[in-house]
Amino acid sequence: MILFPAIDLKDGQCVRLKLGDMDQATVFNDNPGAQAKAFEDQGFEWLHVVDLNGAFAGESVNGAAVDAILSATKNPVQLGGGIRTLEHIETWLEKGITRVILGTVAVRDPDLVKEACRKFPGKVAVGIDAKGGYVAVEGWAETSELTAIDLARQFEDAGVSAIIYTDIDRDGVLKGLNIPSTLELARSVSIPVIASGGLASIDDIHRLLESDCAILEGAISGRALYDGRLDPQEAMDLIQAARRNAS
Repeated sequence: MILFPAIDLKDGQCVRLKLGDMDQATVFNDNPGAQAKAFEDQGFEWLHVVDLNGAFAGESVNGAAVDAILSATKNPVQLGGGIRTLEHIETWLEKGITRVILGTVAVRDPDLVKEACRKFPGKVAVGIDAKGGYVAVEGWAETSELTAIDLARQFEDAGVSAIIYTDIDRDGVLKGLNIPSTLELARSVSIPVIASGGLASIDDIHRLLESDCAILEGAISGRALYDGRLDPQEAMDLIQAARRNAS
C-alpha cells in the first residue's frame, strides 16, 4: 500500500479545498518545493500533485510551482489538473513527471486517453472524481451522466497505469475514505485503484491495511497531514510493518 501525500496548487500555493470548492481554500504552505521536500524527508515514496487552477482553465496554470516541486524532490510525482492534450502529456513527462492524471479529457475524449497510453506506456493514470456516484468534470464544476464504474470500464484494456478515485462529497472534510465505493470500483476493473477523498486519521490507515483493501494500490492524504490529524511517522511505520509481514 502506497500513501501518496497531496500537494494541491492554487495561485502557486499549497492549499486544501473543502468539497472541491475553490472559494473554500485553506493555504498550508506558500512554498510548494519546500513542501515536496518535507514529504520526502518524512519517508513518503511518491507525491500526488494537482494544478487546481489548471483543472478549471483546461491548461497548465501552476507550471512554475510544479517545476519547483520537481527540482526539490527525488520522489516520483504524479500530476493532474488541466492536462488535456498529447502535447501537454509529453511536455510534463519530458520535464520529469512520472505519470500524468487525465480527468476531464477521460470523459470528453476517451480515445485520446487510449492513444496516450499507447504512446506513453505506464505513464498515464485516469482520475475519476465522483459526486453521488456520478463522474464530475471541469474541476468538479459539472457532473456527467456517467457512473464511475462505467467510465473505468472504458479503459479496461487501454494500458491505464492506475485510477485515482475521489469521492468529492468527502474531499477535504475529514469524514474518512469511502472504502465501500472504492472497493466496488476496484473489483469492477483490473486497473489498480488509488483511494482519495476524506482520509482523516490513523484509523483510515488501519482500514486500508485490512485484507479486503489489498486490492488497492494505495490512498491519497491531504488535509489530515497538513493539520496534524495524521502523524506521518506513525502512518509510514504501520505501512512498512504491513509490508514486512506480507513478504
